[in-house]
Order: sequence, then C-alpha cells, then structure tokens
Amino acid sequence: MGNQEVKSTEGADLRAFMQALLADLQALERMIDEGRIESDMRRIGAEQEMFLVDSDWKPARVSAAVLQRLSTQPGNYTPELARFNLEANASPQVLTGDCLSKMEAEMTSMVAAARTAAEQEGAQLLLCGILPTLHQSDLDMGAMVENPRYHLLNDVMSEMRGGKFPTLIKGLDELKVVHDNVMMEACNTSFQLHFQVGPSEFAELYNLAQAVTAPVLAAAVNSPVLLQHRLWQETRVALFQQSLDARNESQEKRGGRQRVTFGERWVDKSVMEILREDVARFRVLLSTNLGESSLDILDRGEIPKLDALCLHNGTVYRWNRPCYGISGGKPHLRIENRVLPAGPTVLDEMAGSAFYFGLMVGFGSEFGDVKQVMDFDDAKNNFVAAARYGLDAQFRWREGRGVNARTLILDELLPLARAGLEEKRIDSGDIDRYLGVFEERVTSGMTGAQWALNSLAGMDKKVSRDERHRALTAATHARQRTGEPVHRWRLATLGGDMDWRKSFRTVGQIMTQDVFTLHPEDVIDLAASLMDWEHLHRVPVEDEKGRLVGLLTQRSLLRLLARGYGKPGSKPVAVREVMKTDVVTASPDDSTLDAIKRMQDNGIGCLPVVKEGRLVGIITEHDFNIAGGRLLKASLQADAQNRKIR
Repeated sequence: MGNQEVKSTEGADLRAFMQALLADLQALERMIDEGRIESDMRRIGAEQEMFLVDSDWKPARVSAAVLQRLSTQPGNYTPELARFNLEANASPQVLTGDCLSKMEAEMTSMVAAARTAAEQEGAQLLLCGILPTLHQSDLDMGAMVENPRYHLLNDVMSEMRGGKFPTLIKGLDELKVVHDNVMMEACNTSFQLHFQVGPSEFAELYNLAQAVTAPVLAAAVNSPVLLQHRLWQETRVALFQQSLDARNESQEKRGGRQRVTFGERWVDKSVMEILREDVARFRVLLSTNLGESSLDILDRGEIPKLDALCLHNGTVYRWNRPCYGISGGKPHLRIENRVLPAGPTVLDEMAGSAFYFGLMVGFGSEFGDVKQVMDFDDAKNNFVAAARYGLDAQFRWREGRGVNARTLILDELLPLARAGLEEKRIDSGDIDRYLGVFEERVTSGMTGAQWALNSLAGMDKKVSRDERHRALTAATHARQRTGEPVHRWRLATLGGDMDWRKSFRTVGQIMTQDVFTLHPEDVIDLAASLMDWEHLHRVPVEDEKGRLVGLLTQRSLLRLLARGYGKPGSKPVAVREVMKTDVVTASPDDSTLDAIKRMQDNGIGCLPVVKEGRLVGIITEHDFNIAGGRLLKASLQADAQNRKIR
C-alpha cells in the first residue's frame, strides 16, 4: 500500500496534494521523454498474502505479534488490512536462468518462517483466496490493523457510501449482505505478480497482460466460497469489486467507473493514459505530508519518488495495475497482476507464474500487438467468465474465435508459454517442472476451487455448514503442508483427527438457515398447508423487512379448529390473529448450552434466531438431537484416539 503517513483530504490540504499529484504526472512524463526510466531490464517479483487461523480454523487476530517475531527473520513481511492477514514480498529476480526456482525457494522459506512464528502465537498459517470459515461477524472494525491509513480510508469510503457496503453475488448459492465498513475486502488474499517493462513497450505489454489474464486465472481459481456460500470459482473478483465500490447513488446511476476495474479500452501509446485517466476519474481519498516538488528534484538531475502519484495509484485497484518504483537508484515501471489468489501451495502459485511470465514473452513474439488480433471487450468478458466458471469458461479469443478455456490453454497457450520461457533462457528443468504441474492441473480439471467444491459436495448435507467448512479448511491446511500440488490432493472429508466438538459451541453453528416463514396477513389455510407439506410443527412469522413478529405453532392451529374454523361459512383468518407474539428467541452467538436451557425453562421446542431484529435462522429440538449424536460420536472418537496415543 506504499506510504502510511496519511491524512484527510480537505480544503488547503486537498488542493496542495492535487498540485503535487499533477506535478508528479508531469515529472513522470518528463522522465519517460528524457529516457530516465530503466528500459533494458526484465525483472519479475511477487507478493504472497496469507491467512492466520486459530485452533478452530477461524480467523486469528495475531498479525502484530507474528510480525514482531518475524522482524528478526530474513525477508520482507508487512501487515495487511486485517489482523488475521500477513504479506510476504519476494526479492526481484531478473527473468532468466534459475529465477523461478529462486523465487520459489525464497517464498517457501518465507512462508515456513511465517508459519513457525504463527505457531508460536498459537495460530496456523493458511494459503487460500478466501478463508472458508469466515463469518460476517469476523469483519468488525476490531479486526482492522492499527494503521492510520486503513482507518482513514475506511472513514472516507464509508462517508461516500453512506455507511453501507452492499454485496450481492450469485453463483451456486446466492449471497446478499450489507456491511458497515470496508472489511469485506479483508476476505481476500492474493498472489500478486510484478513484471518490469520499459516505457516504450509499456502499452503493448500492458495490453498483452490484459488479454492473458483470463486464461491464467481460469486455471488458478481457488476461492469458490464466501461466508459459507458457494459462489464464483474465483469469488474474490466479484467481492473485491463490490467491497471497495466508493460510488454514490448518483454516480452508480450514471454508470460511473468503479475503483476496482479491469479498464474499458486498450492502451494506445503510454502508461500516462492510464494514470491521467485515474486522476481524472477517481476522487483523491488520502493525502500525505508533501516534501519538495518532484519537478524541482528532476531539475537537479535527481530521481523523485512521486509520493503523491504512488499514494493515489494505491487507491485505484486495476486488476493489472501500472506501478512506478526505484531500484538500485534507477526508476522503473512495472505491471502488477492482482488477479491470482493465494494458494493452494507455493508450487501451484509458481506453476501459474511460469505460465503467465512465459505468455508475456511468447505471445508477443508470436502475434505482436494484441490489439490487432483481439477486441478489448472480448478480453474483458473473458476475464469475468474465467472468474465465474474457471476452466469451464468459454472465451472469444483471437479473431473472435470461440473456444473453451481448457482447450485454449492445452492446445495453444502452453506451447507459447514454453517458447517464451525458452526465449528468456529459463532453466529447462524449471520450465518442465512448473509447466508440467500447470498442464497436469488443467488436464485433470482439478483447480483449487474445484477441489473445494468437490469436497463440499461429497460431505453429508445433514451436517451443519459450519462443520463442513471447518473440515474443508482443516484438510486444506493438512494437504498444503505436504507441498503437493492441488490436483494430487485427496478430497476433504468429515473424518480425520479434528475435534468436531468445536463445531457445536454456538447457535449459529448448528441453526437451520433455510427457513420457511409466513407473513402476518397470510391466510391461515396457507399456513396449515405449509406445515402439512413440509412436516413442520412451528413456523416463524416475519414482516416485509424480515423482522420477526410472531410464531405459529401446530397447537395454535388445533385450538382454531376446535373453535369450528373450517366449517361451512367460516370467515378467512389471518396468521396474525393466531400467532404467538411473545416469542422467545436466540442470537447466533449464544452458546448451545444456553439455548438448550432457555428452551427447557420455557417448555418450548424451538428458538427463532434473530440478529439485529431480523430473522436469520431457527434452532429446534431436532437440531439439538442431531448435534448431540455428532457430539457423542466425536467424543467417542476423541477418547479412542487418546487411548491409542497412551
């Protein structure tokens, strides 16, 4: 995220920052025109984001303590938005020889060191695009790192959004939630790639990065679950776009651009086209203490840091983002690919990286300017299709040709990637290893996302969502530790040595969320039919806004029938005339023991589960019976395991 010394953008501060931002744009253009930007070097790099989880496989807010332990270790570690995330930055490598195996070795070492530090804090490290066990309650402001930049960014964006951040994603399931801060973005972790380019070749290579993003992503998808809902193969794409949408209602109606964007057209000549557009379109969110003008620094023959430009660029989230930096005293330009998810293993990530870097060389050598062979709209549609469907996506490729993602990769792009790596004289053994892993994954169709979905599909649906997603997370961690690529993993199951008793601690873990409900004005005949059809003894009653207003029971219906309802001449009766209004409820965070006691004390067989006045589920005697059976089985298994150990 760059410079952390930030402040609000108001009045004189805003005007001064805008002047500095415009000066930085002029300075960069001068450096390009005067040949000061490094142009004879091809370097690559990567950023590895990670989750920290506790013994229950839930988010562990220990990043500050873990980073303190890592401060004495080699490597560049930084915090992320949430206290349950970390980032490790690999050293830049010249794209030649054994650069890929060097990057893998460094990343593996850094992940191992972070894992050790996490374990010393009672946590575990996990590489995944979205943590399957996340709940919306994990995303409160207490989960945000103590960093003025993030808190100020949240304040500014919350004001712009009116304090509401809605998310609506439709996949196999449908997720619709409204959050009150930017922390939904913290659900995402990625493996970001950097590719250094010269100024004169920027436009052509940036366009190429845009074109190849779709097939690279299609084979790398690893985030099919968000808040325990099965959505896109790479749900991060939809979530990131919505979680940082800073448009107000008027801008949305006008079709204004989102800050998370793929772009709208090819670049014609220069990186300046992107940077100018982003300054023109997107409001400055943060400012910083400004030093000497970048133009004055240039006039002295020195290299400016372009702090204002870099800060603003860090608040516009292009999936392929142009970056300016200084390395070894020389300024350079990079294309930052932000699309790929973290995991499933470092080897999987490096296989995808080899494919991407190879295409960035091989495609251009074979076909030249991608603008001449592909429409931009096709590249953008391919990107969305890859995120939604992974290897099952249908693309429009060169010359508008329709092709399946898997076929395109195997028949056309893998040979191009190999040729590109060979052109850069990458070690032949590394080419074979990484592209071999990549080819096996594509051939099998077993991406990280597909492994997760297949695992969930094979689990007993009578088991709670929480239990299934804990099993998925535990298995991901166990398989990840082996270092084997994901297409060789056994599917996750509900077995294993995990303590399943932790899946039954709260009402939210075992409640039924798919609830049949009634409206107060529904006719009682509908209620009776519903209860008969679905074998229900009780049905919650909610109003138009989802607020619980009553509970209809079989006993209430029997009393109504005893009074003669249903005989010829009976007038229709509304549910509100019969329902109970003094309803005993539970919260998702209540302990199961408290809920059981509440039901016993009140002599009732169910508890509607309510959060902020709205119905979110129901828990019944039947749910507790199922949970009890699972608990007994888990306890017997745990006892047997303990006896075996002794």
